[in-house]
This record gives sequence, C-alpha cells and structure tokens, in this order.
Amino acid sequence: MNLHEMDSLVHMMSHVIKKHRERIHTLIQPYEVYPGQPPLLLRLLERDGQSQNELAAHKRVKPATLTVMINRMEATGHLERRSDPLDQRVSRVFLTDKGLRAAQAVKASIMELDSLCFEGFLPEEKLLLRRFLLHMDENLSAAADENHVADNIME
Repeated sequence: MNLHEMDSLVHMMSHVIKKHRERIHTLIQPYEVYPGQPPLLLRLLERDGQSQNELAAHKRVKPATLTVMINRMEATGHLERRSDPLDQRVSRVFLTDKGLRAAQAVKASIMELDSLCFEGFLPEEKLLLRRFLLHMDENLSAAADENHVADNIME
C-alpha cells in the first residue's frame, strides 16, 4: 500500500466522522446538548445516579475535567448532583426530566444516523465493515502494547 492510499484512508475516515458529528450536533441542538456531552448523557441513561468518579473513569477523563462538564450541564438543567446517602463525601449525578429527554434524543439521533449511514448496505457488508474496524483496532492496540513493552525494556 502506498502513502497516497494511506492518506485516502485517513482522509475518508476523518471526513465520515466529521460529518457524523456535525449531523448529530444538528439533531440534538434543540436540546441544548453540546459536543462532548452525549456520552455522559447516554451513560446516565444506562444507569442513572453514578458517582462522579465512576463517570470520570468510564469517560477516561480526570474528575476535575468531568466536574466542568457537569457544572455546565447543571446550569442548562440537564443534570443534578446529590450526596450519596451512605457516604456524604460521594457526589452522585442524576438526569433531570430535561436531561432524560435530551439523552433519549441523543440515543434516537444515533440510531437514526446509524440507519442513514448503512442505507443500501447488505447485512453481510455491515458485518464485514465491523470486522475490518475491529481488526484495525486490534492491530493498533497490539502496536501500542509492543511499544509499551519496548519502552519498559529500554528503561
């Protein structure tokens, strides 16, 4: 594979992801949901009342970074924090009614976009694309693991 073909893959994937994000943002804009917030809403839709530490670990961000997002979403009325009844030091995050409607809209928008993206695909083609992407992910993970091992050996 030559460099031009690699550039094309990177360009195509980036282009599709950018269009996907733009479309989701357009669909959920009426709900006052901003970039970066949909994963948090979906996580709380799955299991409301998680601690800030649980949410930060799941999103793989520092708790302080998540606090900024939660503060903004509290200000827009999507979330509320409550102290854990068993441990007052723990803050739990809950969807408000507005947040629940927004989370449901995010989920519906993602499902709508998935349907749109795969329009005209045969079921076998969807499975094949998934397999290819998983394979790429495994290749990249293996390369990262090899680099980590090599770095540790050199230290």
